[in-house]
Amino acid sequence: MSNQNESLDVSAKTVNEAIEQGLAQLGVAREQVDVEILSEGKRGIFGLGSEEALVRLTVRSVPPAPATEPPAPTAPAAPPPPPEPPAPAAAAPANWLDEADADDESDTGSSDADANELARGYLEHLLELMSIQAQVVVRLAPDLVENPGDPVPTVLDITGNDLGILIGRRSETLQALQYMVRLMVSKDKGSWQRVVLDVESYRSRRRKSLQKMAERMAERAMSSRERVVLEAMTPYERRIIHLTLRDHPKVYTKSIGRENNRKVTIIPK
Repeated sequence: MSNQNESLDVSAKTVNEAIEQGLAQLGVAREQVDVEILSEGKRGIFGLGSEEALVRLTVRSVPPAPATEPPAPTAPAAPPPPPEPPAPAAAAPANWLDEADADDESDTGSSDADANELARGYLEHLLELMSIQAQVVVRLAPDLVENPGDPVPTVLDITGNDLGILIGRRSETLQALQYMVRLMVSKDKGSWQRVVLDVESYRSRRRKSLQKMAERMAERAMSSRERVVLEAMTPYERRIIHLTLRDHPKVYTKSIGRENNRKVTIIPK
């Protein structure tokens, strides 16, 4: 158990998620901490301007148990039990996957053919309103499959010239555009549709780049025996780092920081 009076600030999409993450990090039960809600966060519009909830968890002090007099012996003491076998070594911490953060932004979701056609129509209309000359191609993306056996996602890939404006810094524009299209299609279908958008196969290129960087930074962490903190990333990009190194024998990963400054840390085991 964590030290008494230890405090921890945790951010997440909701107050409850932040509390659960904090309890997991401290290794205590809910009744063993005091919770202070520093910010309830806000949802934002189309994924823009949102803020995560922030809570502070403080481990409660436990008063020492009162001393008691040992009972008078009434019989000869029994022989001591045989020594316990040594406890197995503690397992290294598992990777701290940002699944809750990345859930709505994942590029591995699936949607049916009708949803993809609806999304294509909405997307082409949005591009026209933005005065962007481009085509929308529906394709399968086996390079975006995260786990063996997972279904191959269908991607609406926007192709054309000078489309960097649709990606934006840290792919924020692409994520916001994808969220808008998902909202419109989901309203028509009556259920949440995980339509995936891409621009000139950017997601595939970015995924490969992040995977190579994760392996390179893991080597650095092993050789220096010090943790390596990566640059701030979106939940989608942090998830790629976590999944790339989740089975690594010598390092594990954990996200630190809050909101737009959340970063992945690679830590030697």
